[in-house]
Formats: sequence, structure tokens, C-alpha cells
Amino acid sequence: MLQKLQNKPILGIVLLVLCMLGFHLDTLQISIMEARNFITAREMITENNWLLTTMNGEARYQKPPLPSWICACFAILFGIKNIIAYRLPAIIFIAITGVYSYLISKQLTNCKMQSMHTALILLTSFYIIGIAFEAPSDIITHGFMLIGIYQLFILFQNNTNYLKHSLVAGFFIGCSILSKGPVSFYVLLLPFLLAYGFSFKYKFNKRLVFSFLLCLVIALIIGGSWYLYVRIYDAQTFTAIAERETGNWTSYNVRPFYYYWSFFTQSGIWTIPAFISLLYPYLKSRVSNLKAYKFSFYWTIFAVILLSIIPEKKSRYLMPVLIPLAINTGFYIDYLIRHFKDLKDKRETIPVYFNFTLIALIALTFPVVAYLFLKAQLNGFWLWYILASLISLTLGLGILFQLKKKNINHVFQFTVLFFVSLLVFALPLQDAFASDNFRPISELKSKLDSQHIKVYGFNYVSPEMIWEYGDKILPIKSGGAYQFPKEKKFGMLADAINAEDRDFIETLYHIEEVETFDLNEMGLDSRSYNDRLRNHFYMLTKY
Repeated sequence: MLQKLQNKPILGIVLLVLCMLGFHLDTLQISIMEARNFITAREMITENNWLLTTMNGEARYQKPPLPSWICACFAILFGIKNIIAYRLPAIIFIAITGVYSYLISKQLTNCKMQSMHTALILLTSFYIIGIAFEAPSDIITHGFMLIGIYQLFILFQNNTNYLKHSLVAGFFIGCSILSKGPVSFYVLLLPFLLAYGFSFKYKFNKRLVFSFLLCLVIALIIGGSWYLYVRIYDAQTFTAIAERETGNWTSYNVRPFYYYWSFFTQSGIWTIPAFISLLYPYLKSRVSNLKAYKFSFYWTIFAVILLSIIPEKKSRYLMPVLIPLAINTGFYIDYLIRHFKDLKDKRETIPVYFNFTLIALIALTFPVVAYLFLKAQLNGFWLWYILASLISLTLGLGILFQLKKKNINHVFQFTVLFFVSLLVFALPLQDAFASDNFRPISELKSKLDSQHIKVYGFNYVSPEMIWEYGDKILPIKSGGAYQFPKEKKFGMLADAINAEDRDFIETLYHIEEVETFDLNEMGLDSRSYNDRLRNHFYMLTKY
């Protein structure tokens, strides 16, 4: 199947992503970053806050609005309550990232098969998929940047069509800035420019310099337009938020310089090949195109170094490094496909056998492990379990059989198909983990609307809870001050109410605890249980 996709690579990449992620977009729970973006998109539609963006009625200038604009447009088309509509943009940008990693690799190597392998490595890397659900703005900003980088790469290589490439690159780099500020500019574009200079050397002339400067000017105008607008129309709030966000760079989630240096593990099933691809002294004499390999190697290493310099560190910030790392890994896979049958040195063959045998064993043991974890919870999920198990067993045996024949191309394809099959057939099994304490809040709003009762928040109400509720939940207590609503009767969500607050509230209202809403799909005894996803619901009536 993958061999046929190589004949029409761009279409093949898009179809693969849709097949891999398109069937179960509403299966996974909403993450905190998704909830924030989706609430902002929803309030663009319901409150008309398209430029002075809000989350739960409060200014949200921490992140530029383009990802939320895109989500809002899809929500208008497919329904404001349709979670699939809000998640589609991230999936589209995963496909865009795969397509442009292929195109950049094709420009580098002039080899369609190796470039397709690069795209497949990237699309089946663990954190590329994870980031689409954990932080959708990240995949959007890096997707836009990759389009701009591709245009710059052609400009630098060919030194022709200066105006066209600079205009297109500037537009998409600007869109990247408008998606998440200078993040991708710093971690993708700057390392790319450094790597290109070290590997290919710039062929400077007046037209090239002018074109590049024009690209930067366009990018800054587009990317800075929203910041300027908010700075003019809500300067005080914007300044306060900007100072707080800037302070986080040096005081929040501070990690040591070497924190990111296990970055290759984020590629998941490609961890060992990715690591070996970074062994420059070993691979430099084995790759088919040393200059191109040197470029992807430098791009990867420069990106990690630049990320490591910043004191604030989070694992999700590593996601863009997987893009040049996939190109780099593609060189190693290409070498194995061409030469593995002839390799005699066990130092070269043992890592390959270990890596793909391990993946095959995971595939072969999946049915047993899944059954042991789920057991009685499989009621209602037997079809998915049987399909996932049969396909997993088939692909696991296929990997071992082709590995024995030393056919690395087929081993690679079976490995990709195994990853895809897990997302298509095994992902629905995660619904079987739903615990008895799981109690969503999604139907509360319609119930209370019929009684003309509004809901407010006390202390902390998570973004996930606000998203599930379907409307703003304005706070009653903010900065130590109480702001009680005018209604004589209203609902209140609270994570907890201490004795002092309860005593004060009871001097004004009769308070009745009605029920508890809990978005945790894991049981109370699970390490994954998160207290912030649980809120108690009260009815307050004025004396």
C-alpha cells in the first residue's frame, strides 16, 4: 500500500494522515491547551471577540489569534458544539507538515523514495501526533513556518523568482508569528538559516539580500499586526500580560541546559534509528549525499542548542526538532535499505535487529497486554479489540519475516502500518477505561437554561470544565475580592470551599451542594487522576 502511495506522494501523505487520525477525532479527551484555544474560538463567535480575544470572558493576549480564528471558521461551518470541527485544523496542519517535510527532503536529495520515508518517519513520530491534541497551536505555527522555509530553501538554491519566493515565504512566516509569536522563528527558521550557511554557503547578491529582507519585512508586518492592534486598543492589559509571560521565560519551568538532550526519544518508534542518524562520524561516509545530510544534522543540533539556552523548558517545545530529525533519520533508513543485506559488522546489524524486533514483539504481545489491562471492560469494545489484535499480530509477524529476509524497505513499511493501525483500531479502546467517577458537565447548561439559572465559578474551574459546560463561567471571587452576581438564585462550580469562605457565603445565601462533576476517565486510585478536573456544583439562593 505504502509503495503505491509513493507514486503520488503528496496525495498519499494527506490520505495517510486522514486515515490515521480522521476516524476518531472525538475520542480523546480535550486537553487543557485545546480547551483554552477552543474557548477563545467559541467566544470569537458568540461574543464577537475576534481581535481583543478572550477566554472565559477575560482577556487572552498570551497567544496570537490565528489558530483560534481557523478553529472558529471550522466551527461556523460544522457546528459550534462539534469537537471535530475544532480539531480538524490541527490534523490538516499535521498533513501540511508531512507534505512540506517531503518537499524539503526532495529538494535536498532529489530522491522521491527517501523523501517519502522522511515524511512517514515524521508523521509516525510520537510527539508529532501528541502535539496536535496537547497543544494544537504548536503544529499550526510550525506548519506555517515549514511552508515559508521551503520557499526560502528554493530561493537560496536556485537564486531565481526572487519576488515570488520572498512574498510567499514572508506571508507564511508572518502567519507562523501570528499563530504563536516568534517561537517557530527561533526554533525552526533560525537553525535552518544557520544550517544552510554551514552546509551550502550562501550565494549572496543584491537581489537575494533584498528578497530576504523583503521576506522578513512582510513577515513582521503580518505577524506583528495583531500585537500592534491590541497594544493600541487595550494597552494596559496587554502590557501586564506581556510582562508576566516574559517573566515566565526565566522563572517558570526552569530546567538545566542538558534537559533536552534526550530529544530523539520523542520520535517514539524511531528512537534508535534517530539516535544512530545523529552519529555523524559513523554515517558521514555512508550516506548518499553528504552535504544534504550535513544540513539536516546541523539543523537538528542547532535547534536543540537554541532551545537549551532558554531557561524555561517543556517537553512539548521539542516538537519542531522532530522535523529536521526526521530528515536526518531518513538518511540512515535509506542507507539500511540500500546496504543492509551486505552488512557483516555486528555493530551495524545488532541495533537494527534490536529496534525492529522490539517493535515486532510489541505488536505480537498487544492482544495479551490489552486484554490484561481491560478484561471485563471490553464489553462493547470487542470488535475494536479483535480487529486491533488481528492486525497487530499480522504486522508483527510481517516485520519479523521481512527482517529475517533483510528486506529493510518492507520492514520499514510494516512498522509504519503498525503505528497507523494502533491509531485506527486501538485508539477507540481508550474509552473502555472510563471509570465510575466520570461525570461530564456537558448537559448541565441546557438543564439550567430551561430554568433561567446562570452558573458562576468559585476559586478554580479548569478550562476543560468551562469548555465542556459550553459557556462562560464567570468568577465570583477574584484576587481575594467577592463579586456576587445580581441574581437571587444561581449555580456555582467550585473545586473546594474553605470554612472561612463558606461561613461568609452562608451569611448571604442558602447554599446547597447538588452534585459533583468529574472529567477524569481514570479512577480515584489512579496516578493519572487529576483533582483539577473535578468540581462540586452548588445552588445558592439569596435570603
